[in-house]
Amino acid sequence: MNASFFIRLKAFMYDYIVMFVYLLFLFFINVFLFPSLQNFFSGSLITAQLTGFIMVTLPISIYFIISDSKMAGQSFGKKRANIRVVGPNGEAASVLRITCRTILKFLPWELSHFLVYRLVTIGDGVVPIAYYFIGGLIYLLMFIYIGTAIFTKKKQSLYDKLTKTYVIKV
Repeated sequence: MNASFFIRLKAFMYDYIVMFVYLLFLFFINVFLFPSLQNFFSGSLITAQLTGFIMVTLPISIYFIISDSKMAGQSFGKKRANIRVVGPNGEAASVLRITCRTILKFLPWELSHFLVYRLVTIGDGVVPIAYYFIGGLIYLLMFIYIGTAIFTKKKQSLYDKLTKTYVIKV
């Protein structure tokens, strides 16, 4: 049986605890152990974006890729909510399939990082029209992801449909 949006949200909230602990760890490292790492965020936009990706998005994505694929089977949150991600035939999803799923799933998150870095550098200046489109795309993707997970017959989010994955109760 396919997992409802609210069960998936519950699982994500548990996984968010893991992410929050990791972010606290990063904060501790950046503020107390290696404050010079903060300089990477005050340099060029490309350096700041790449640093943020390497320190935050990549490790969290790897967590989901390993835990949701057939390598581990379930993330912490999915274990707590008794759900798992499977492939088209109900088998454990491959690392490649989960990697594609994770990239699509976190696309709005990474686009928001991209936008925030640029908006900070603008300050009180004029916001280019392209940034409004990026902001709109972020919200559009979020609404589509949530809407498809709620209203589709098999409770698949758009990224599940594109990667041929299903989130099922176990």
